[in-house]
Amino acid sequence: MPSHLHMKPSSMQKSPAFPFSDWIGLVPFFIFILAFLILPSLNLFSGAFKDSQGNFTLANLNFLTDQYVLKSYAISLEVSVITSLAGGVFGFFVAYAITIGDTPRWVRNILMTFSGLAANFGGVPLAFAFIATLGRTGFITAFLKSICYADAAGAQICPFNPYDHGFNLYSMSGLALAYMYFQFPLMVLTITPALEGLKKDWREASENLGATSLQYWRDVAFPILWPSILGATILLFGSAFGAFATAQALTGGSIYLVTILIGQQIRGDVLGNPNEGYALALGMVIVMAITITAYTILQRRTTRWLKV
Repeated sequence: MPSHLHMKPSSMQKSPAFPFSDWIGLVPFFIFILAFLILPSLNLFSGAFKDSQGNFTLANLNFLTDQYVLKSYAISLEVSVITSLAGGVFGFFVAYAITIGDTPRWVRNILMTFSGLAANFGGVPLAFAFIATLGRTGFITAFLKSICYADAAGAQICPFNPYDHGFNLYSMSGLALAYMYFQFPLMVLTITPALEGLKKDWREASENLGATSLQYWRDVAFPILWPSILGATILLFGSAFGAFATAQALTGGSIYLVTILIGQQIRGDVLGNPNEGYALALGMVIVMAITITAYTILQRRTTRWLKV
């Protein structure tokens, strides 16, 4: 027998568990994370505890108790909660229609494509689109204003002008409407895999045991989907809470969101204090960290259920 067949396993050369060549593709990713996440975060944390001369101070944190700061946080939380709940409910029913409902496949493909585009559409282009559509001179507003009739006295009455009934695109309601454009598509993308993960065997077993459709959703489907629904809603909350460019371009800063206040401070205007802006951003990071942690925990629980 050839001698090489008697070689002991310990004498055989072992290849490295993680060859360097397998990690080359990740180098650009780590460079990107270092340059645009880690270093800015370290600068933010350090700046929150420095004064204008670079000395350590806790005075910047006192700025978080200012009434205008608290108001900006409250407004940001209000907009985020409203749009995440409304977008979550609307997005869930759209996702249900294209996964479990009898929606044609071509409709599903269109909705999923639109959701993928709309969920990433924001900032100045989104604000401009809404101004051109629903602004005071937008084409939908102009069309509604053109629907008029004459009363008995011959006066022109245009009852469908939304601005005559309290609507204002440049207010909280208009901003929430603009946020909904990317909120509900994000919900569709997030909740669709969970809905597709519901096994037909579970429904068939429920029906064989005499359960109605309502009982199946109440006792089987919703308990399984609830962590995923809640996690997706939390994700929507974080998306709205961190938005800046859309609100700035749409309202011109007239709505005092915390992101707009941070921008005003960090720009270094006459009344701005970059270090206080860093302290505000630190507060946002804490809120976002809680949001991401809750989302991760809920997603793990959902994944465990759907793998059963």
